[in-house]
Amino acid sequence: MSASRVSARLVRLLNLVPYLLANPGISKADLADEFGVSQRDLMRDLNLLWLCGLPGYGPGDLIDLSFDDSTVSVTFAAGMERPLRLTSPEATALLVALRALLDQPGMVDPAAAQRAIAKIETAAGVASKEREEAISPTATDSAAAAAVRAAVAAGRALRLRYYSASRDAQTERIVDPIRILLVDDQSYLQAWCRMAEGVRLFRFDRIDDATVLEESAAVPREAEGEIGTGLFSDDTALPIADLRIRPEAAWFLDYYPVELAGPPDAEGVMAGTMRFASTEWMARLLVGFGSQIHVVSPPELVERVRQRAEAGIAAYTKAALGAYG
Repeated sequence: MSASRVSARLVRLLNLVPYLLANPGISKADLADEFGVSQRDLMRDLNLLWLCGLPGYGPGDLIDLSFDDSTVSVTFAAGMERPLRLTSPEATALLVALRALLDQPGMVDPAAAQRAIAKIETAAGVASKEREEAISPTATDSAAAAAVRAAVAAGRALRLRYYSASRDAQTERIVDPIRILLVDDQSYLQAWCRMAEGVRLFRFDRIDDATVLEESAAVPREAEGEIGTGLFSDDTALPIADLRIRPEAAWFLDYYPVELAGPPDAEGVMAGTMRFASTEWMARLLVGFGSQIHVVSPPELVERVRQRAEAGIAAYTKAALGAYG
């Protein structure tokens, strides 16, 4: 069973008991329709609930149900009829998580998150009148982030104006959203890109504009194998740079998708490869590292790095001559 189906079933199980308490004697057919499942799946859920309950898990601890051929009722709810009471550590953890999400564009509706923060603080007894008043002004997403969230929620296609760092260019494309991800403290839209004909990740801070389209999102069935959580996909159509990275530039590995060929040599130099889309962009990136990163191949990248380095030296020389004669 996939993770999404497990998550959906857990939510359904948690909602079943309160719903049955509020609607005793409801028919199985109506209950199945209400939760959007078949009666066969409903019976599986009800049989599983018999195994859930309070620690001890013996008679009098487990949820107890009563159902005949057509109706269902709860005879013992194992405490699920009582309102949830958060402990201080639980409330603190929720507040920290919500505040962290507020700092990530597109992950949550800021107004909803702030209302939740205010309610949790009030329930936990930590919110003063002044604090509630400070929270009341509603923070908002950027227009682009709000459009992306709306498209994901509604299952609609998007038109994006996006800055592609690998090509150092702004592009306009239509995408079919899949979900929003948080990877290494960055928010991403995962979507099927019609221009690239593949699943891609789009960083929220590089989406300059987003427009929700009337048409429904339609991710091709053959793309399902590409839908993972990895930040970078290995596009075999892109060229590969063979690099030698000195220890003082090791942080480069934390920010760029480098595949290391093995452990460092005696001097700490690491050999690795990295795919790139634009020779000009890659050369500009690597020149900034000077002698800390050495390019072995491909020849056209080596030549472009050399040209940019020589142009930089010439510019510095000209500026020095102009300043000091």
